[in-house]
Amino acid sequence: MREVELQQRGLIRHLGVSNATAEQVSEAQAIAPIVSVQNMYNLAYRHDDELIDRLAAENVAYVPFFPLGGFSPLQSEALSAVATRLNATAISVALAWLLQRSPNILLIAGTSSVRHLRENVVGAGLSLSGEDVAEPEKISGQA
Repeated sequence: MREVELQQRGLIRHLGVSNATAEQVSEAQAIAPIVSVQNMYNLAYRHDDELIDRLAAENVAYVPFFPLGGFSPLQSEALSAVATRLNATAISVALAWLLQRSPNILLIAGTSSVRHLRENVVGAGLSLSGEDVAEPEKISGQA
């Protein structure tokens, strides 16, 4: 692993992995300390639930890519219902859900407009109740 050599020479401070399975993360951790994992994860695509929990216990950051669904933005009646109840947008609720999912989740929510930026900021400030968290979880494609 060339990156480990670069880290040992002081050219790289921290190592992270991306698009890795739980087994690959474990393999990487056996070689060198890993500070972050970046994988696809959102309300509808939650294949890394166990990995996120394991990484949280190990104080390793998890950075979800496509947190809002990527090229197919998240849409569902459940998500819209929570957004309406909270006087927010579905995007804001989806971001809030991720932030409340686990303390090791770090969001890099892209924005292409001032409107998107506002939705991101609202999402960071929303506090979801247990019902607000549970309702949109029904949209998971994992059922």
